[in-house]
Amino acid sequence: MGKSLALALLGLGLALLGERFVAFRSRLNSSRKLDPVGLPGCRLIQGIETGAEDIDILPNGLAFISTGLRYPGMQSFAPASPGAILLLDLSQAHPQPRALDIRGALDRDAFNPHGISALVDPDGTVDLYVVNHPHQTSTLEVFRFEADTQVLSHIKTIQHPLLHSVNDLVAVGPDRFYATNDHYFTQPLLAQLEVFLGLWWTNVVFYSPEGVKSVAQGFTFANGIAISPDHRFLYVANLGGQNIHILERHGDWNLTQHKVLELGTLVDNLSVDPSTGDVWAGCHPNAMKLLNYDPEDPPGSEVLRIQDILSARPTVTTVFADDGSLLQGSSVAAVFGQKLLIGTVFQRALACHL
Repeated sequence: MGKSLALALLGLGLALLGERFVAFRSRLNSSRKLDPVGLPGCRLIQGIETGAEDIDILPNGLAFISTGLRYPGMQSFAPASPGAILLLDLSQAHPQPRALDIRGALDRDAFNPHGISALVDPDGTVDLYVVNHPHQTSTLEVFRFEADTQVLSHIKTIQHPLLHSVNDLVAVGPDRFYATNDHYFTQPLLAQLEVFLGLWWTNVVFYSPEGVKSVAQGFTFANGIAISPDHRFLYVANLGGQNIHILERHGDWNLTQHKVLELGTLVDNLSVDPSTGDVWAGCHPNAMKLLNYDPEDPPGSEVLRIQDILSARPTVTTVFADDGSLLQGSSVAAVFGQKLLIGTVFQRALACHL
């Protein structure tokens, strides 16, 4: 009797494990084949070799780019080198990126930048909020961009128990931002198990000096976050769900769900064209290749443009798609006029004309 029960439990456990494995592969689009979509005038940006994980562009065309991310389970072409913030002036005909000098009390050797968000005050002052993962922790670093000398002055570091596994953020005022946590667990093995099981345990957190609170829950790997031009709606990339959640903001900073847009691809970072309100998404068409990196069969890249996202029938267009022969692991797409920048988690960056 005991042996039969043990065999039955073993069989049940193996069946459950098999079902979870099939579901895991399905969530990662492991069998998806990608049809290429090109753009005119695309060129790889010289000087970006270790990723352009996130990009934020100011109204004057200055683009801030986070590079050198070392993320658990992901490929890195420079695992021993600290990350950096690059500056690219898109108002120039042939812009070249350069690493910004960082001044102040920041451990530069442990700098591991992830999501970024620039906040422009009415007087023109620019503060840059950067997600940082020094020593496998999560902090938010606040910098002042000194336009005359083009350096970043470190203002302060923000840490909070609710900001335990931050992926991305969007600044909505001085010392105020919304941020996504991409894991519930912080212990690496449990975090991997969480992703494997597809648990919907991640969230969006609102931070201000007056208080910090969870304002939206029920995501499986909450990733990129962006805000509409009128600041009424937040867009959250739910990578594991292959969709974008549109959330309405309220006067108390809380959020309520407006709708969910299903996309059928793993959405990473989001950006919004301030002139049109179009949402641009860097996506992973086959994330299994991203996790199991093989230079002979690299992960591809995909960029979506979403028009009229608040309408009953948004228009979703695949603007760019590549099998990895040119660009691997696209994580973000951002526009300035007719210029499109496409960044990646750990590889190159691409500049194209629309």
